[in-house]
This record gives sequence, C-alpha cells and structure tokens, in this order.
Amino acid sequence: MTFLAAYASFVVGVRVVLLWVAVAAGLICVVDWLVRTRRISPFSSVARFFRSRIDPLVAPVERVVLRAGGKPASAAWWAFLALVVIGILLISLLQLASGVLTDVVMASYDPRRLPLLILGWAFSILRLALIVRVIASWLPVSPRAWWLHWSYVLTEWMLAPLRRIIPRIGMIDVTPLVAWFALSLIQSAIGA
Repeated sequence: MTFLAAYASFVVGVRVVLLWVAVAAGLICVVDWLVRTRRISPFSSVARFFRSRIDPLVAPVERVVLRAGGKPASAAWWAFLALVVIGILLISLLQLASGVLTDVVMASYDPRRLPLLILGWAFSILRLALIVRVIASWLPVSPRAWWLHWSYVLTEWMLAPLRRIIPRIGMIDVTPLVAWFALSLIQSAIGA
C-alpha cells in the first residue's frame, strides 16, 4: 500500500505543478494579448521582451490559428487552451493509472477477484470505444482513420445487430446508447 500512497502523492504533486504552470501561462497570455492588441506600448521593455522571447514560442500556434481563419492576437489564448486540455488529459491518465494500480493491488490480495477485474476493464474499454465512435461520428473523419479504427473494430459486432432491430430516429442513430445501457446491465448482472 505504500506504493499506492506514494503514487497518490505524486499525482497530487503533478496537479499542483500543472496548476501553477497554468496560472503562469495564463498571466503570460494576458500580457501577450495586451502587447499584441497594443494596449501596452509596443516600444516598452515588456513588449520587446515578449516579442523576442514569447512570440517565437507562440509562432507555431499562430500559424495554425491563421490557417483556420483566426486572429493572430488570439494565438496565445489558443496555446493556453491547448495547455489546459493537455494538463486535464495528463491528470486523467494519471488517475486512470491510479485506479488500475489500486485494482491490481486489491486483486493480488484476493486472486478470485481477478477474472471480474479483467471483465470490468473489458466493459470499460468497450464503453470508451462507444464514446470515441459517437464523438467521431460528429466530425468529418473517416472510420478508417488510424486513431479511430480501433473503436469501430471493438463495437461493430455489438452495434450491427442492434441497427437491424432499432431504426434511426431521423438522422440520429440510437444504437450506441442502447449498447451503452446493455453493457451497463450486463456488467451489473455479472457484478464486474
């Protein structure tokens, strides 16, 4: 259990570091926006510092924003948003790893729980594949895309028979929702 406690304190430390990085990035974004919109004199030392040190870091984001039709002054905000999303994803992955480690440690104390643990993980992966598939259906991407294909492979066996039984409601395919509830019912019945 000491390993789990050490890992939990590591996750808390990462959260604190990411919070302070986000606060610092937010302040940098505010000052950068003030410089770019000329609310701070472009000839001041702050503006010169930001143009020489910060703008080269924001330049890749600025190119993407410009290609998408956005304003260059908002590039720092988009970089900040990307930083926040990456931080949230990192914390979520660390918490997921914490849950997996906790489950493995608990299963090592009672090996009879291991099959139920693996079954529970399988249900979680199927649910994740359903979520990815539904979100991807809103985007103009091919189901054969390398980052998306796995979700179709994992869920098509379950959704194809449901589509033959359950009709669409207008343009909305409700079979992923039905599959989600079926997975939940089966998992609760098994006790995984």
